Amino acid sequence: MELLRLATAGSVDDGKSTLIGRLLFDTKSLREDQLAAVERTSHARGDEYVNLALHLDGLKAEREQGITIDVAYRSFATAKRRFIIADTPGHWQYTRNMVTGASTADLALILVDARKGVLEQTRRHAFIASLLRVPHLVLCVNKMDLVDYDAGVFERIREEFRQFSMKLDVSDLSFIPICALGGDNLVTRSAKMPWYQGATLLHHLENVHIASDRDLIHLRFPVQGVIRPASAKKFHDYRACTGQLLGGVMRPGDEVRVLPSGFTTRIKALEFAGRPVAEAFPPMSVSVLLEEELDVSRGDMLCRPGNPPTVGQDIDAMVCWLSDQTVLDTGARLAIKHTTRVARALVKQLHYRLDVNTLHRDEQSPGLKLNEVGRVTLRTTAPLFFDAYRRNRGTGGFILIDESSNATVGAGMIHGPAVER
Repeated sequence: MELLRLATAGSVDDGKSTLIGRLLFDTKSLREDQLAAVERTSHARGDEYVNLALHLDGLKAEREQGITIDVAYRSFATAKRRFIIADTPGHWQYTRNMVTGASTADLALILVDARKGVLEQTRRHAFIASLLRVPHLVLCVNKMDLVDYDAGVFERIREEFRQFSMKLDVSDLSFIPICALGGDNLVTRSAKMPWYQGATLLHHLENVHIASDRDLIHLRFPVQGVIRPASAKKFHDYRACTGQLLGGVMRPGDEVRVLPSGFTTRIKALEFAGRPVAEAFPPMSVSVLLEEELDVSRGDMLCRPGNPPTVGQDIDAMVCWLSDQTVLDTGARLAIKHTTRVARALVKQLHYRLDVNTLHRDEQSPGLKLNEVGRVTLRTTAPLFFDAYRRNRGTGGFILIDESSNATVGAGMIHGPAVER
């Protein structure tokens, strides 16, 4: 069954956790003990209704303040599709957590409070979702009950966001008026909004086309490890490369090239979960047995001989800075993790800081602070095997690590090899 990963986004109190809780309830994905726990907590808090958002708010601080701080993951399934939902925080201070949740999403649900309209954080999250190349965006205009289900309010917000989205790189954008608390237009169509003739949220999630979002042309298999059993006799000559396929399709008999050595060989067999398979495609994690005993180790990459990734040490990238302890500026030295490869990186130049509200480029910015986005040129100590993030999110993305604290301080999206300016 096909898997859809989705993430919520939007400002504080726009109803993200309530939407997910209600969606799980209406699809009968909450167990009896989970629902009972939510009912008990709602009663203890003095809520006048069963607050389904509490199912997502696992931290004590989240329940006390009624906000999301950490990313909460929930899964459910229908007859058509499996889903993994990342409930991300709306507060500006925790934008970095939103980046984490949206980085692997196929679809982003951007919520807007019908009373407040499009806010600064709405635009910030929409921009980050487009920067992370989330292929599908759905703007959910929530709390329609508080504006008397007025079609004019929905149309005004839709037009305002549509105008803003024209500045972004968004390929698929949909709009749905909802009331997450009452379940209107989530699983079943709302009789209170007869003027809306579109799909319900669940119908849209079940039918949005995601198969073409993945790169099935350019073979990219970063090697995570090598399996070589040393005990059982029947596995005496067994040697397999393991990892997650990030692009292309692999089949036994296919010719592949190993980077960085450049040697070519053919695929002898493929295994998934310990069983032979006839082919592998993204995002499967598989074991690859090669016909020849080549020197292959963690950090190497398998590709097609005539279709390799870019190999280089100088890259241009957009970086979202995630640290409140340090600032990213020219000359900074950090560790970089790209696919399964780790190296050190020098920030050769910070070209500009991007204002996520106006998309204005500030070329005089001295550095990037927490949650700010900018264009940089990096020089790495070892060659990376990469593609533009636009083509492949897996081989085009990386993280930056502060070596003194081992904390992840930046998330990057590669534009391509650096050019002299």
